[in-house]
Amino acid sequence: MGPNPLIGVIYHWIGGLASATNFIPFRPIKRWSWEIYWIIQGVAAWVVAPALIAWFFVPNLLGILHQAPPSAFWHAVIWGALWGIGGLTFGLSIRYLGIGLGYAIALGFCTAFGTLMPPLFSGQIVTIARQSGGRVILLGVFVCLLAIAVNGLAGYLKEQEVPAEEKAALGERDYSFGKGLAVAIFAGIMSSCFAYGLTAGKPIALIARSELLSANRADLWQNLPVLIVVLWGGFFTNFLWSVFLIVKNHSAAQFFGAPGSNPMGTTPTGETLTNLDPANVESEPRLPPSTLLRNYLLAALAGVIWYFQFFFYSMGQTKMGKYDFSSWTLHMASIIIFATLWGIALKEWKDTKYRTRLCVTCGLLLLIFSTVIVGYGNYLVAR
Repeated sequence: MGPNPLIGVIYHWIGGLASATNFIPFRPIKRWSWEIYWIIQGVAAWVVAPALIAWFFVPNLLGILHQAPPSAFWHAVIWGALWGIGGLTFGLSIRYLGIGLGYAIALGFCTAFGTLMPPLFSGQIVTIARQSGGRVILLGVFVCLLAIAVNGLAGYLKEQEVPAEEKAALGERDYSFGKGLAVAIFAGIMSSCFAYGLTAGKPIALIARSELLSANRADLWQNLPVLIVVLWGGFFTNFLWSVFLIVKNHSAAQFFGAPGSNPMGTTPTGETLTNLDPANVESEPRLPPSTLLRNYLLAALAGVIWYFQFFFYSMGQTKMGKYDFSSWTLHMASIIIFATLWGIALKEWKDTKYRTRLCVTCGLLLLIFSTVIVGYGNYLVAR
């Protein structure tokens, strides 16, 4: 099947929705510390879901991974591990800035570095700039970055307007614009390493494509084995950090029902136990089995939802044609669009002034417009 940028854009929109939604199941988790639910969602998102779904869609999956060139395999793993560092700090940016602003700033830097660095390093950027379709794509990237800047301004205005008590009620008890800005910038740059990992794993995708076509299956799934390898690297980084925190905070007992604190919870007191005293943990009630099971299911659900962003990304990339580097911009723009909509639905902007809400609206419309521009540019190239 040949390129179809319209279908590719739709796939990226669905992937963006999945990414922006994955933090929602964390909010009702009760009395679990961050490192507990993070490692559980990580197992689901970076180990279980990629392997099971690739096994279902791609024939001879183990053979493909075995045939992978060692350089492509290990470069993909290493880039994935570096992306994992970005993923860790990305979670903190949401904690400090809220869903809407945290996504906007982190993904702004992620968009710039993840989209432009691969063609710059490969020398393809010169060819892109010489073609009309390529210039339209670059214009779309610029509009996306402009939209992210507008969202960042909206977030700054919000910080000046929303009372601390309201932020706490929205699950933003640790809101800090300065600290969150620094974390989000670092997270965005490191998170762009995922795009480099996908580029490094292209030889694996070519092997998978050959297997798919030999089995009379769609080459739409050719990138699924690459996701497995990149995500192994990301899981390694996140696993080490989560284990470090579990040991440091003595929180391992929470796997079996001991109480903890959920920084993503929706209330500052009560069942989240934000003021839990570790010295008197025995005096706190243990989680009932039904609540404990619910926590596991919610964390795993968050992980599976997270994985589907790249499931659809991998499909969308195969449809974008010659300049599939632009998939990263489409993916990031789609994430911020739906993250902004979630922020509105969760009333993160409820008590802001008209000018702030106008900034959010303008940023949202610019993001949508950027995806249309990038899609049209790819259509021009594919004609």
